[in-house]
Amino acid sequence: MPAPTSRPLDKITAAIAFVLGLATIAGAWGSQLIGGLVPCELCLEQRLAYYWGLPLLLLILLAWNKLPLTVWYIAMAIAAAIFAWGTYMGGFHAGVEWGFWPGPTACTGVGDAMDFNALSNMNDAHVIGCDVVQFRFLGISLAGYNALISAGIVVLLLISIALQWRGNKRAA
Repeated sequence: MPAPTSRPLDKITAAIAFVLGLATIAGAWGSQLIGGLVPCELCLEQRLAYYWGLPLLLLILLAWNKLPLTVWYIAMAIAAAIFAWGTYMGGFHAGVEWGFWPGPTACTGVGDAMDFNALSNMNDAHVIGCDVVQFRFLGISLAGYNALISAGIVVLLLISIALQWRGNKRAA
């Protein structure tokens, strides 16, 4: 199959998805390093979608007109699936924060008791439970925003795939 044709709108939507994802992970790192928010286990797991999906999406964008069309569709579908998983993780974490369902026992305080007297310095312990909301804006936590942003990225990638598909149907 030939390489994806150069249609501005399909590549633009994929590029917007990339920039949105890059801004999101930069914001997560900024909230940690500059804002002082401590990520919990689920926060860190949500970042995996960006660590895997953004490099793949960057490679797709860089090789846009060089990839065989079948490879392009598969790569875009994988990128969309990675961010769909990120959407699930953000929604799951937001549900844990709201108390809709229990979170992992390692980070929601339902595990074994911990002896804080055994710690040499209490200031060294920065453990945040997955059910603790450190920041809300307009009633939505950062996990909730991550779910919404990841869903937006999925929609943008699916639009890009649909535009490419529609353009190739017309060319055929």
